[in-house]
Amino acid sequence: MRATVDVQLDEETARLRAALKGDLHSHSDWSDGGSPIEEMARAAMALGHDYWALTDHSPRLTVARGLTAGRLERQLDEVAALNERLAPFRILTGIEVDVNPDGSLDQEPELLDRLDVVVAGVHSKLRMGSEDMTRRMVTAIADPRVDVLGHCTGRIVQAGGKRGAKRPESEFEAELVFEACRQFGVAVEINSRPDRLDPPKRLLRLAYEMGCLFAIDSDAHAPGQLDWQRFGCERAARCGIEADRIVNTWPLDRLLEWTRA
Repeated sequence: MRATVDVQLDEETARLRAALKGDLHSHSDWSDGGSPIEEMARAAMALGHDYWALTDHSPRLTVARGLTAGRLERQLDEVAALNERLAPFRILTGIEVDVNPDGSLDQEPELLDRLDVVVAGVHSKLRMGSEDMTRRMVTAIADPRVDVLGHCTGRIVQAGGKRGAKRPESEFEAELVFEACRQFGVAVEINSRPDRLDPPKRLLRLAYEMGCLFAIDSDAHAPGQLDWQRFGCERAARCGIEADRIVNTWPLDRLLEWTRA
């Protein structure tokens, strides 16, 4: 029986991986990634993706060389030039924007309005009380510019590497946060990094039961890490999440219609 279950899980994982048309969270050497934008884009193309979102960090995260408004504008020009060369493949303009303690977003609103994909993530004061953290997250989710809630618990499950020591989950009222995601049409990220695997499966199941959408993302900082999405697919399969609830299984036109809505 166990072998049959494992085979079914492997098959569903493979189906989800084959259904993915892109990746909505990854980094280049403009921020804390290790490779140029074009190298990352071509690695995504080699995996069979139709699109790939470039989501370097926002300015508050100085340790990750977050992009000032001026640097982000220059990056947008570079992406536009690359898209002319790489068409029909599409690099989606994006950002992993830091959520400030008051729930505001760490980038100029006019620039966020120009982006294809906005991933919002908490990177500071991760140990604030549950009530304050819930308010902070819900405020960010309610911002119409936000498309994806990134690595929602902030946990680190493997020590070592650039992430350092293990880190416990932030405390927040998950039902309130996921209801905000459902209500405001924000996808809950299934972060595929082996050192994150965030959120934990109990919260994935809760978000699914509450009717949320999802994005299976690599959070890659190097070309070889883009294939980490398979870990997210395995976790989604374990939680019974269907492909159509995962926004990056959608064709580009449908995805962009959703992010712009």
